[in-house]
Amino acid sequence: MKGVLDIRGVLLALFFGIVLFLFGGLNYLILMLFFFFLAVAVTKYEYEIKRDMGLYEHERGWENVLSNGLLPAILAVLSPITGPIPFVASIAAVTADKFGSEIGILDPKDPISLLNLKAIKPGTSGAMSVLGTVGSFAGASLIGASSMFIFSFDPTQALLIGIAGLAGSIADTLFGVLEERGIGTKGTTNFICSITGAAIGYYLIS
Repeated sequence: MKGVLDIRGVLLALFFGIVLFLFGGLNYLILMLFFFFLAVAVTKYEYEIKRDMGLYEHERGWENVLSNGLLPAILAVLSPITGPIPFVASIAAVTADKFGSEIGILDPKDPISLLNLKAIKPGTSGAMSVLGTVGSFAGASLIGASSMFIFSFDPTQALLIGIAGLAGSIADTLFGVLEERGIGTKGTTNFICSITGAAIGYYLIS
């Protein structure tokens, strides 16, 4: 994790990993590790271009770990009641958000702000691009596909996980409009993203 998370981020990630393993089991931990691998890979994708744009985030802190890992940890604790679907859908949502952000900034066309439907500079919260939206669904679908192997979900469930993840990413973007106006932070929008994904996934599949 060195060079990816700072020391407090590493410690919090380890704590969440222990919670996932103790309350959810090995499958929960494996899916979170798969998310972590995907997040690192998509962050480093075309990093030279992102660095030149001033948008390459090399090392993340505990706030990022908290906003992405808190709800999945809670859902692991509640798994005897809720089952694995909300957990998987929440991971799909944060993966969709990560892919949308990291791939969307590479779109040759500027994203469109949801506040006024005008083009805005890449990396601004509350904006969407075609490439970013496609990337979001791709990221969520990777989690959905992996759930067929890790949790024995069927293909329909995997597809619905992808849709729930995309919905969570869109919710993140909508609340990103408020973030740009000083209401909330990236952490709060990430948490809303994971809640939305979990809720929609549970509604669609359960």
